[in-house]
Amino acid sequence: MPDDEIVAVYDERGCVVGAAPRTEVYERGLWHASAGVLVRSTDGSRVYVHRRTTTKSVFAGMHDVLAGGVVDAGEDPRQTASRELAEELGIVADVTGDPVVGRWTGRSGAATVRCHLFAYEVRHDGPMHHQPSEIADGWWWSDVEVLAHLHDPAWPFVPDTRVIVPALLQVGGQRY
Repeated sequence: MPDDEIVAVYDERGCVVGAAPRTEVYERGLWHASAGVLVRSTDGSRVYVHRRTTTKSVFAGMHDVLAGGVVDAGEDPRQTASRELAEELGIVADVTGDPVVGRWTGRSGAATVRCHLFAYEVRHDGPMHHQPSEIADGWWWSDVEVLAHLHDPAWPFVPDTRVIVPALLQVGGQRY
């Protein structure tokens, strides 16, 4: 795998216990962490949605609302979120505030994936500069549109996003 970077390995409780190559983490189903950023328009009315490239190693071609990735060895989730936001969408911003935190266990292809999730939010109206190897397309949706698609099991959405993003959405002044 060309991007076989060394990622932080976590235990089930969410504590860093070591590091390993990404391929080993996926092959052995080791706990790891990912951090992502929901990009909301500055007026708060829209969320940036994107479709992953078909060449991604996990969840290829699926839709997502978090610019993010795995936590590398030596990084904390906030650093990962800021780094991934700049890499994937070209937005340079220090991610602040407390993250929404979750856990997800599922499958990607034949591998079991166990991941601690950290989601942050930033306000930005664009422009977006997609990283060609990561993002194929992007557009804006309202929270209502995002929530409707998250609730549609047939919609090809990144599965860990389905777990954590509802807590970042607002519909009728309420968070979900």
